[in-house]
Amino acid sequence: MCTECGCSISGVESGEHSHTHEHLHDNPQLNDTKTVSVIKKILDKNDHEAEHNRRHLEDKGVLGINLMSSPGSGKTTLIEYLADVANFKFSVVEGDLETNRDADRLKAKGIEAVQIQTGSACHLDAFMVHKGLHHLSLDNIDVCFVENVGNLVCPASYDVGTHLNIVLVSVPEGEDKIAKYPVMFRHADLILITKTDLLPYFKYDIQSQKADARRIKPNVDILEININDIDSIKAVANWIEFKRKMR
Repeated sequence: MCTECGCSISGVESGEHSHTHEHLHDNPQLNDTKTVSVIKKILDKNDHEAEHNRRHLEDKGVLGINLMSSPGSGKTTLIEYLADVANFKFSVVEGDLETNRDADRLKAKGIEAVQIQTGSACHLDAFMVHKGLHHLSLDNIDVCFVENVGNLVCPASYDVGTHLNIVLVSVPEGEDKIAKYPVMFRHADLILITKTDLLPYFKYDIQSQKADARRIKPNVDILEININDIDSIKAVANWIEFKRKMR
């Protein structure tokens, strides 16, 4: 078991999963020295592979962007709509526990996408992303999105080898997500508050959410978006294009 998030892991050498596996018996606790040592080994190996992924993307002139959020906040839908307005070419490494549904949705829009099925793992890691990158035409794109598994906890702990993190949080999720999951939002370069067209139907103080975000990370960029306002999607595309040109 992955001791920091509870997902199933097995050895990198097996080719089935991308974590190091060491047996921990008798209900290991996070403050146990052996457990801490195992976690450190897992993250060190992951970080080494993440740096390899980053160099690989940079060699191809590709900007890597990790998309993270709860399930259902609109990651796949955002990518679909970006295909209609973006001035840059992109592909997607798509992460889900099971099914190819999101990758199939993107392919139906003409977007190159590769599906990574994590099984019981609640996040992508650098080894999984590495495998996905080798199934994409990196010579023909400007941006590679990594759509992480829907989860506001574990993905924040794993560097997958991208350059930027975009975190989505939707109005229907309620007003407490940013404050409750600070680690995720501390890693964000851009926070997208999604489904803002539903604000009339929910008790949601959007300004207080922005204040929560900036208490966690004072200089973070924040945009409000919804798919019924194409200009809000264009604003995301423009932010990405600006970051791409700044590299």
